[in-house]
Amino acid sequence: MRTGTADLPLHGGRAPHWLFERMTLLAREMTLAILADEGISGFMRRLADPVWFQAFGCVLGFDWHSSGLTTTACGALKEGLRDLSHETGLYVAGGKGKTSRKTPQEIETACWQLGREPDSLVRASRLSAKVDSAAVQDGFQVYHHSFFFSAEGSWAVVQQGMNETSGMARRYHWLPPERFDSDPHAAIAGTGTQQVLNLVASEGDANRRIAVELSRENPITVVSELNKMRAVAMPRHHDVRLSDLHPERLSRILLSTYERQPEDFTALLAMPGVGAKSLRALALVAELTYGEPASVRDPVSYAFAHGGKDGTPFPVDRSTYDATIDSLRRAVADARAGQSEKTAALKRLAGVEQSLTPVAAR
Repeated sequence: MRTGTADLPLHGGRAPHWLFERMTLLAREMTLAILADEGISGFMRRLADPVWFQAFGCVLGFDWHSSGLTTTACGALKEGLRDLSHETGLYVAGGKGKTSRKTPQEIETACWQLGREPDSLVRASRLSAKVDSAAVQDGFQVYHHSFFFSAEGSWAVVQQGMNETSGMARRYHWLPPERFDSDPHAAIAGTGTQQVLNLVASEGDANRRIAVELSRENPITVVSELNKMRAVAMPRHHDVRLSDLHPERLSRILLSTYERQPEDFTALLAMPGVGAKSLRALALVAELTYGEPASVRDPVSYAFAHGGKDGTPFPVDRSTYDATIDSLRRAVADARAGQSEKTAALKRLAGVEQSLTPVAAR
């Protein structure tokens, strides 16, 4: 296991058209090669490894130190595999900004075509996003969510949050966890200097248990305790967490949890309307009133980088890039068994040559 941290500065803009076209083609052929050699499970494991993913984005030629590596690499995968799902059994939903909010609908559309129920996959998508936007309170707001899943139901998530104040980004990687409320991430890449309230750390189980119990009580209990805390001088880290909590505004959400009686923290997390502030309120009452501390352990794990678009270590060489795509395509075709698969590869090659002709002219 390679450990460490990496800063991911927030960068605006997007990949130029000539580069994104090539990124899409190379991402597709690399994925097909991995699928032929390791299957869907192997590809999912790679997606969940931030070391591999960062290197993958660098091979595609994006800025090695830019937040855009995540969004652009995921976009290239989604675009490159869009018409191959029937062949590969692999689907990609979601994306950046408004596109991320379409993830449930995209999952449902694919599952309708597959003839399977989408509920478990939609739940996994929503919970993974909810954990990183509300349960891991590290100063980053999730703005990119890519959900990769197979016809058989396996899945992986690559999503990213931004902190506009610090100008930094953080990437979160997922495979299906045993529990969504106990160290569920496969890994996280980012800077490890933020103040964190980690409500899904394994050592915070007692805090979570009391938080769930509090959520099932009359809201008056939690609101009164929060009012007491705000009236007393607290240690700095508690003061920071309490500073933007308004007990009177939490009553409506707590009334909803009281009425629905969530059975555990995952069910509490999945409830509509239960966000960062309501979870923080319950965790702080559990800690300061009942003596069960919430974890402040930052779950940052892995990082790796080197790469391209911005001219570091050198500008993208278009002819070399095209040769790489072509070489990999031939390798994929040679590795596959059966004439029909070689024919499909040749058809893709013909389409790629046509699409690259106007690119070369530019």
